[in-house]
This record gives sequence, C-alpha cells and structure tokens, in this order.
Amino acid sequence: MGLSETVDLDDFRAAMSRLAAGVVLITAHDSEDEPRGEDVGMTATAFLSVSLEPPLVMVSVREGSRMDDLLERQPRWAASILSESQRHIAGRFAMRGRISDRLLFEDISYYRGEHSGAPVLGGALAILECETQQRVPAGDHTLVVGRVLTARTPSADGGPLTYFRGRYRYLR
Repeated sequence: MGLSETVDLDDFRAAMSRLAAGVVLITAHDSEDEPRGEDVGMTATAFLSVSLEPPLVMVSVREGSRMDDLLERQPRWAASILSESQRHIAGRFAMRGRISDRLLFEDISYYRGEHSGAPVLGGALAILECETQQRVPAGDHTLVVGRVLTARTPSADGGPLTYFRGRYRYLR
C-alpha cells in the first residue's frame, strides 16, 4: 500500500470493533467550576496497564472534550472498572450531547477518592486513583498516562462489563 492510500474509516471502525475491551468510568473533580466544584465523568474502553514499575495506566480521551480539558489542568483522577451490573452507568456517561455531569452523578452510589478527590463508584470491580505523568497527542485523541497512587478491588462479585462489536457485553 502506498503512502497516498488511506484506510477506509468504516473498515477501520469495523476491524477495531472486533477487539473486546473492558469498560471503565474515568472521573475527576473540577474544583474551578462553581463554588464547590463539579464532578466530571466519561466512559472509556481505551484503557490499559502500561507498566508495573512504576505502576502506570493509560486512557485515551477525545481531544477538546470536557475530560481532556479538565485533565490538562487537574492531574488527579480515578478509574472505576465496571462490573456487568453497571451497564446503565457506562451508557449514561457515554452519551453525546448529554445532560450536565452533576445530573449524571445524582442517583449513583459513589464516594470521594482519598488521593484524587474524584468520585469513585460503589460496586466497581476495581478502583485506581491516578496522577497524570504524561499527555501525548494522538490524532483526534489525547493519551493520558497516569501513575497509580492506589489500587483496590472492593467487589469480588460479578464479572466485568465488556464492549464488543459496538455493544456492551458480559463474559459467560
């Protein structure tokens, strides 16, 4: 294939939809918004472990999104690895043109992370609190590499929520 040829975006999207991914809720607290600040969240399927020493993870966020802008000035954030019973949460935080973040958190069980100040979901399979170490521009996304400050596995029940062929799925 010559350099002048490009991959058809529909073909690329279809090929990548065959890669099963775990589903994670990325959260951060925006202390600059309003008097008490505001919590911000986004569903991510492009999330992975990068290194054990030091412990690093990476999440891909859409360039110019609310989360991208916030993580540029707020280095601490959290990742809640969703269980199969949290599909509704994944869908809620993945909507485009959605309602305000404050309303998204309104009826969800969460607590504030000790190291990040970010909302951490109750019932998640695992919780990671992170501090951004590096931001890498990558096409229409930003790769955010975070050093893990704390890792917990509060819920041993249930399986992971996965994303495959454009839909949330459960492992059987």
